[in-house]
Amino acid sequence: MARYKIILAYDGTQFHGSQRQRDVRTVQGVVEETLRKLNWQGTTLLLAGRTDAGVHAAGQVAAFDLDWRHPVDNLRSALNALLPEDVAVSLVEIVAEDFHPRYHALSRSYQYRIYCQETANPLLERYTWRVWPAPDMDVLQAAADQLVGVHDFAAFGSPMHAGGSTIRDLISAKWHQTDGILYFEVTANAFLYHMVRRLVSTQIKVVQGLMDMEQLRSHLHHPAQAIQGLAPACGLTLVNVHYCENS
Repeated sequence: MARYKIILAYDGTQFHGSQRQRDVRTVQGVVEETLRKLNWQGTTLLLAGRTDAGVHAAGQVAAFDLDWRHPVDNLRSALNALLPEDVAVSLVEIVAEDFHPRYHALSRSYQYRIYCQETANPLLERYTWRVWPAPDMDVLQAAADQLVGVHDFAAFGSPMHAGGSTIRDLISAKWHQTDGILYFEVTANAFLYHMVRRLVSTQIKVVQGLMDMEQLRSHLHHPAQAIQGLAPACGLTLVNVHYCENS
């Protein structure tokens, strides 16, 4: 018996989020069902974090204990042969028996994608948010710069558990544009529920003149009620979960 760490990629469109729920399709439920076909005796797949319904992942991390008597690469192949087409395992490795993908994580990185076009493009709608008119990239980055640092992000999201802290260390927040797609890359020690989607929505409000920079700063330094509005889930991807080198 060994503990295995896997990196999952999934298209979140047909999932009701990553966390197991009764009577709906979730990433955790699908992976657990697959593991049982490999004689997994566990009860709960450990995940690095929760993603909302419709949110994608390229670097979700999970862990489980399994009595697997073949090479590690064979386990990856076996999982991918049994998983549905909207989930894939990119890496499998043996880790310490006490490794926990959530509690041992140092930080997490998300990417949000926007395309700017007056009319919808069906080939982009599944993974990006359409915004028009096109936002000013300099203003977007100026708004993102306000977010970096240790703040109380209560106006931007809620803790996973009642009474939990809403203080987070946002390590970096950068916008860039490639081939007509706007990318928001954000890394923090942890994120609140809906935090990234609300951060994106708020920055778009700033660039559209619906909120000024001083109001944005006020929500960070003196949070009151939650800011209204969420960027669509389809534009968001969990890109990476960061650990110590030996994790």
